[in-house]
Amino acid sequence: MDPVTLIVLVVLVVIVGGGMLLYNNLVQRRLRVDEAWAQIDVQLKRRHDLIPNLVNAVKGYMGFEQKVLENVTAARANAVAAGGQGPAAQAAAENQLTQTLRSLFAVVENYPDLKANQNVLALQEQLTTTENQIAFSRQNYNASVLEYNTAIATFPSMLIAGPLGFTRREFFEAEPEAQQVPQVDLTLS
Repeated sequence: MDPVTLIVLVVLVVIVGGGMLLYNNLVQRRLRVDEAWAQIDVQLKRRHDLIPNLVNAVKGYMGFEQKVLENVTAARANAVAAGGQGPAAQAAAENQLTQTLRSLFAVVENYPDLKANQNVLALQEQLTTTENQIAFSRQNYNASVLEYNTAIATFPSMLIAGPLGFTRREFFEAEPEAQQVPQVDLTLS
């Protein structure tokens, strides 16, 4: 075999090997994003399953506060329905559900018997734990999305990402109130 042919073959092997490595790296990153999204989905489903139990537990105590319970139930239904609409729609629906849950918990504070009910306390604790797990899962998902989006936008991966169908993924955005820094005034009046 002549030296020129050998050099051409070596260069081709290096290019094909490098392309395969880049492709496999992009696939792994895309799969990490999908897995991270699945973890969010698991936690959201758990949250959605806990809410009807909480509503039923407080319903008897809060007969005249029916609007709060209706809002929570409607927000839960919207969040469940938003499940297949992508991260942006899912985040918006989940943020609305979080707001209605906060209003429910605020109302629960007005009922001493309800605050002392062990079933309600257990459900609130489970929801709080689930909220923490959702927050962790969101962070993991957003980190995976950042890694993936960076990989498909940087050289040399970008040379194969576009032609092979690797597209940007959306972040799971936190609710707007959570992004605002609270104002603290420590002056004495």
